Amino acid sequence: MSQSFHRQLVYTLKDRCRVCYTCLRECPVKAIKIINGQAEVVNDRCIGCGNCVKVCSQGAKISLRSVDEVFSLLNSEHKIAACIAPSFPAEFTEIPDHRVLVGMIRKLGFDYVTEVAFGADIVAKEYEKRMNTIGYSGDISSDCPAVTYFIRHYHPEIVSSLAPIVSPMVAMCRILHKKHGDNLKIVFIGPCFAKKAESDETDEVMTFLELREMFELKDIHPSNTELSDFDQPHSGKGAIFPVSRGLFLTSNSREEIPEERTVIADGRINFKEAVKEFEEGYIRNKHLELLCCEGCIMGPGTTPGGKKYARSALIGQYVRKKLQNLDRTQWEKDMTEFSHIDLSQHFEPEDRRFDTPPEEKILTVLHSMGKYTAQDHLNCGACGYDTCMEHAIAIVAGLAETEMCLPYAIEKLHDSIQNLNISNEKLASAKAALKQSEKLAHMGQLSAGIAHELNNPLGVITMYSNILMDEAPEGEPLREDLQLIVEQAERCKKIVSGLLNFARKNQVNLSETDVVNFTQHSLNSILKPDNINIVFEPRITDPIAKLDIDQMMQVLTNLEKNSVESMPNGGDLRVSVEGNEDEVIFIVSDTGFGISKENMNKIFTPFFTTKEMGKGTGLGLPLIYGIVKMHRGKINVTSNADPSKGTTGTSFKITIPRGLKLQN
Repeated sequence: MSQSFHRQLVYTLKDRCRVCYTCLRECPVKAIKIINGQAEVVNDRCIGCGNCVKVCSQGAKISLRSVDEVFSLLNSEHKIAACIAPSFPAEFTEIPDHRVLVGMIRKLGFDYVTEVAFGADIVAKEYEKRMNTIGYSGDISSDCPAVTYFIRHYHPEIVSSLAPIVSPMVAMCRILHKKHGDNLKIVFIGPCFAKKAESDETDEVMTFLELREMFELKDIHPSNTELSDFDQPHSGKGAIFPVSRGLFLTSNSREEIPEERTVIADGRINFKEAVKEFEEGYIRNKHLELLCCEGCIMGPGTTPGGKKYARSALIGQYVRKKLQNLDRTQWEKDMTEFSHIDLSQHFEPEDRRFDTPPEEKILTVLHSMGKYTAQDHLNCGACGYDTCMEHAIAIVAGLAETEMCLPYAIEKLHDSIQNLNISNEKLASAKAALKQSEKLAHMGQLSAGIAHELNNPLGVITMYSNILMDEAPEGEPLREDLQLIVEQAERCKKIVSGLLNFARKNQVNLSETDVVNFTQHSLNSILKPDNINIVFEPRITDPIAKLDIDQMMQVLTNLEKNSVESMPNGGDLRVSVEGNEDEVIFIVSDTGFGISKENMNKIFTPFFTTKEMGKGTGLGLPLIYGIVKMHRGKINVTSNADPSKGTTGTSFKITIPRGLKLQN
């Protein structure tokens, strides 16, 4: 028998694949390759079980379609025989009389319609004979092509244990060729995809679903069909073959094949476990009756959603009725006639396994997914592989991707969200800084213009008021008035000077500075009332940084004076210096009355002040902001003005690059 496997049996519709890995999870041999999140069938590794088609809720996996080829065959001049698998009663539940279904198949153009179940009768007899042979040491049934492919490709060391007996389908093909001649064309109709590639002795293979499609295309229904029975030879107990234990039940002399000598397993997990135990020697003396599906009644070529036990019951009902009406004499005659049919076949090992990659490559992949210890191996199966190790091996082999690991993907997502939040915060901070810089620039231009216009008249007022005051006698009321004019003129001059400093884009003259001594000096430069407690905390290892000494001294002393003024009833002024390899951080905190929430966004606005009239110009903090920004630094403020929420006070945190390089 020629085996034509490795026709492409299953295809992926990429636009429907939704990255769920269900097909990979359900594939008994992991014959799925994930490329850019989409699952593609690796034909060289596929055993044709069709599990991926059955479980894909999106319809992204489709099987090889044979409808057009069968129609073409029916339109030829050849005689065509349809061989229908014994699982048909479980599929066509809406057709209780099998003669209606046979009539519908004939109406498609088939010359003969036969039961594969008779081939099962013949094959079961051969298995019975083999198992009763003296010295029989156990083997594996070869009627399920998916199982034989699995052993040939993934357990080639035990290929010799495959029973050298053809499947009922191939047996029926040989029977029909003997009965009707070698020119007969045969179409097998059943529940299985793998049958499409099992043997070259069939001309075409189609599933029950494809048969339904042909009925629909030709508008063939039970209501417009004449009754017709199967052509000879009719089957006996072989009709029970498609259910689990079917081969065992088909045997005519059950007593001669004790149940304890047979291991029966079906389903993608159970059949693999049975093969593994057989190969390891635990059940080596047993006969393994294996089905890749949960019995052929649940094959991938059947209507989805069917109930296993309900379908099994339908098979049982059909077989019981069939045996009641069976012409046993004719059946025995047919069994005798075809008992000399050659039922042998030979299997060649065809190893499809790939070599285990080097351990260092596997470890590299595992580490890339954050798996460094055994505790990191969750083995959750979300990726479709049973273990993290299997997933890593598949990645090295080019069959999988790291993103398939759900815990790893979630962790990456969390990191991305966190980084995005940080980026958003930085963007918001930069946006606020840009807005503040634009505001300061406009105010600076206005301030410069005002200061320029006021300087000259203020100078004249100051000069002449001083001259008049010098000429006025001591004790005269006029002298006191002139003294007031001089004082207020001086105050105006200071305001103008502040405006000019604010408006002027000063150059930053950097010099290496010991920031600890520098900060201590700033504290020594302010007047400290007795009710103010000053705490200086130098918490920096390397105190050397490049600063503009004059401008940064102005920053610290202004903040320290503001803190002192915010504590008229006494309190704590705490100044600390911190830093790392790249930055120096100054923190000035007080326990004063704090800044109200509604004023926090205004404190760097020129001319905004909460001090009493004549006590402040509202230019100190904007000037500090400008100096810090010229140092390419950052200034952050936290404050509490509500005693019910804790200790009141304000804290300014100024961060300056340690080795700043400025562009002119």
